[in-house]
Amino acid sequence: MKTIEEQLKELKRGIVDIVSEEELIAKLKKGRPLRIKVGFDPTAPDIHLGHTVVLQKMRQFQEAGHDVICLIGDFTGMIGDPSGRSSTRPPLTRQEVLENAKTYQEQVKKILDPDKTIMAYNSEWMDSMVVSDFIKLASIQTVARMLERDDFKKRFQQQHPISIHEFLYPFVQGYDSVALKADVELGGTDQIFNLFMGRDVQKAYGQEQQVVMTLPLLEGTDGVLKMSKSYNNYIGVDDAPADMFGKVMSISDELMWKYYELLSSRSLDEITGLKEKVAGGTLHPMEAKMNFGHEIVERYHGRQEADHARETFTRVFKDKALPEDMPEVTLNLGKPWIGSVLKEAGLVGSTSEAKRLVAQGAVSIDDEKIADSELVLAKGSYIIKVGKRRFARVGIE
Repeated sequence: MKTIEEQLKELKRGIVDIVSEEELIAKLKKGRPLRIKVGFDPTAPDIHLGHTVVLQKMRQFQEAGHDVICLIGDFTGMIGDPSGRSSTRPPLTRQEVLENAKTYQEQVKKILDPDKTIMAYNSEWMDSMVVSDFIKLASIQTVARMLERDDFKKRFQQQHPISIHEFLYPFVQGYDSVALKADVELGGTDQIFNLFMGRDVQKAYGQEQQVVMTLPLLEGTDGVLKMSKSYNNYIGVDDAPADMFGKVMSISDELMWKYYELLSSRSLDEITGLKEKVAGGTLHPMEAKMNFGHEIVERYHGRQEADHARETFTRVFKDKALPEDMPEVTLNLGKPWIGSVLKEAGLVGSTSEAKRLVAQGAVSIDDEKIADSELVLAKGSYIIKVGKRRFARVGIE
């Protein structure tokens, strides 16, 4: 096992806050592997790089010699985490949660060492809990304390409904820490209330309190909003290799370093060295970004696909060539309006998105940007490009 100083250097990497560092050092001094808990509520099957930030931190704990517990919230997933919500989540069935969990488990294996990862399900202890146990658990906090929680407070002030079962969610997450005897719990900054509840519940049940470590929410490819499918700024771990690489290349040079720090397997010293090379002009930012993109694609798709994605990007975007696998579409529309053409060719999801992208100057026809969102195309064949990564050869009949 690494020295405490060596461990702290990597474990504090990218961390927003630790409560508390003194407690963490005291636990490390015990000389035994710590039990690191991270909970995942599989309320949807899609996973993007924003979700994997915490998995990278778990990997660092593994490499330092500690035991990581990947807790699948098949019980809490049926409640729905109220963190950051302005309304009650629709409850999921156990079957829906378990189906979504399959994706999570597959992705975990691509980042964590499966032989050193403990998989747990909180239904193992919550399903057997009787009403009197729930009453004891719920007695730990007051309603006033629960309403200090920012999202609950806003909903209460705005007279938006708060269901009683939503109040139970933090208690159950806190009890998970008791059941697992967690030494450390990791989570995003939006999870701070739930993480601290774990400390309160452990104390009430006579356990040593867990250390809380929070990680930042990763901005998406737009560099502004947190990564989310609903914002269409996400890089999905199941994205095709070329799409994944292209999305990485679309982030800003400044944001690239945050991605490196939170997601790369490179050491902090290596990343610092890359920054110095870029600042000194011996390494182009695009090359640094391509190296990162290659690392991410290789993690989820393998070396061969990563090499191909990099070569394709270089050929198409750096050398201005057209992709070899560009789709070809023939359309027979009564009125070949550009919005309909882009949607039917599969280049956008809706005509409203098409109009927005045209207005933003993100659509080119035969290498000429178009600005007229009411454009009607004549019969013929066109090379249409949307953004930096979407191409199609479209025939209008």
